[in-house]
Amino acid sequence: MTLAPSTVAQHPARTDAPLADVVGSGLLVPVLGGGEVRYINLDYAASTPALAEVQDFVAMVLPYYASVHRGAGYTSQVSTSLYENARTAIRRFVGGRGDDTVIFTRNTTDSLNLLAGCVPATGDVLYLDIEHHANLLPWQQLPHRSLTAGTTLADTLDRVRAELATGGVTLLAVSGASNVTGEVLPVRELARLAHAHGARIVVDAAQLAPHRRIDINRYGIDYVAFSGHKLYAPFGAGVLVGRSDWLDAGTPYLAGGGAVRQVRVDSVSWATGPARHEGGSPNVVGAGALAHAAGVLASLDHRAWQSHEHTLRSALVTGLTELPGVTVHRLFPDSAEPIGVVNFSVAGYDAGLVAAYLSAEHGVGLRDGRFCAHPLLTRLGLPSGSLRASVGLGSRLADVDRLLDALRSLLTHGLTADYVVDEERWVPAVETRTFPEWAPHTPGTAGAAPCASD
Repeated sequence: MTLAPSTVAQHPARTDAPLADVVGSGLLVPVLGGGEVRYINLDYAASTPALAEVQDFVAMVLPYYASVHRGAGYTSQVSTSLYENARTAIRRFVGGRGDDTVIFTRNTTDSLNLLAGCVPATGDVLYLDIEHHANLLPWQQLPHRSLTAGTTLADTLDRVRAELATGGVTLLAVSGASNVTGEVLPVRELARLAHAHGARIVVDAAQLAPHRRIDINRYGIDYVAFSGHKLYAPFGAGVLVGRSDWLDAGTPYLAGGGAVRQVRVDSVSWATGPARHEGGSPNVVGAGALAHAAGVLASLDHRAWQSHEHTLRSALVTGLTELPGVTVHRLFPDSAEPIGVVNFSVAGYDAGLVAAYLSAEHGVGLRDGRFCAHPLLTRLGLPSGSLRASVGLGSRLADVDRLLDALRSLLTHGLTADYVVDEERWVPAVETRTFPEWAPHTPGTAGAAPCASD
């Protein structure tokens, strides 16, 4: 199977051009009062749009879709090849070691819960208070220690070093980049500290992988997890990559077909390798899409990629800080080169109300709430939540301008429409926008969980 030449722009002609073609880039959405505007997607940190190349790839492979590992038929063999080659591609994407196990899951949360069932009962799991819930809640089921991060990255490293030095830590669990502030943690140094004190390290790379190159062998990372829905392949696949000994000895994550060597009426002999934790029919197309997206990102010119993101984030931060009453939030004054995620608040306005206004009156989509990081939001002094704007390969400077113009209008003229709280979420009091007929709007369903699963 071959694809047309890459649609990824290696060197964008204009700094305000997207770096890659994404599905929905020209989507028109309705706004209050009538009319349509181009949708401004500033919610990449929650779920990225699919790359156009991934959409084309999925359309190409779907006719060959069949059950894997069990069929003698041609399409089954092709699907098996697609699925297993996806493992190789993912291992290469993260700089994995030759003997690392690559397990396909549903998402990062799934991957970290799987790993939690494989951690030996020889010590504690150590994690910081700034973690996404996906990299916090699974460890609470095990012997664990939570550590308060310092006020700087340097102080945080000192605290981690001191805690590891007390002994008894089996695994250090950290995020590669904050899903709240976009700040990048020094994972190479953290890995060195963990290994120096006899511990392993797992990196939640859900936010890091879509923005930075990862090399787990060079960085000394033992396990890494990330999600397809944040890597421009929103087809329901995630991945866990890492050392095989814990995974081969751990309790199978899903008891079912495919995870076994031999089954008897009242006992079972479990498989080792990826199959041990992939019971049931796998998400073949999702795994293939994730691997293809990873290949597209790996092909990007690194300097052009980082320049594109730096330009967008800098324009966003500069514009926000120039608006009266708008505060940009961060954790560490000594952090450098954050990813394209910016957290902010608007004085005098509930974050959910601002998000509803931006969507309903300007066609701008971003995230509000506590971002599945309640301890971190409390630490930032934002217990009721804040706003998060995030950019990616399909973003352009015009998107940032639309957000800033909309906020400027809010601060100057206030809300144009009335808003009410419906099921814990702000919505227009009179909704004039219509939904597609295949997804009809049902009144009373606007609410959402306190934090969506990132």
